[in-house]
Amino acid sequence: QVQLEESGGGLVEIGGSLRLSCTASGRILESYMMGWFRQAPGKERQFVAAINRRGSAIYYSDSVKGRFTISNDNAKNTVYLQMDDVRPDDTAVYYCAGDRVTVRVGNPEDWGQGTQVTVSS
Repeated sequence: QVQLEESGGGLVEIGGSLRLSCTASGRILESYMMGWFRQAPGKERQFVAAINRRGSAIYYSDSVKGRFTISNDNAKNTVYLQMDDVRPDDTAVYYCAGDRVTVRVGNPEDWGQGTQVTVSS
């Protein structure tokens, strides 16, 4: 099993930037994919972005494409989510997720505890 720990959440103004980090520990296979989901109050959890370990496959939801950038540093077993030009509807708890196959379908195997991102006007 892999443990995931997020950091970097907080309060940010509209149009500002924030970077989230997620560090994985445990047995991490080369096939391991990591990504980000978010859940706003009263809404369902939604996919945000994902990246495979090689960095050759990157996915974004339409709502963040062009504003958010996912990247990874395998030496640190860490995935980043650079959030730029944030909007009020980006306010949510952001969760890091990981899976030996994919995080884009089904329910990922591993989850972090979540980090709050609040966009203020």
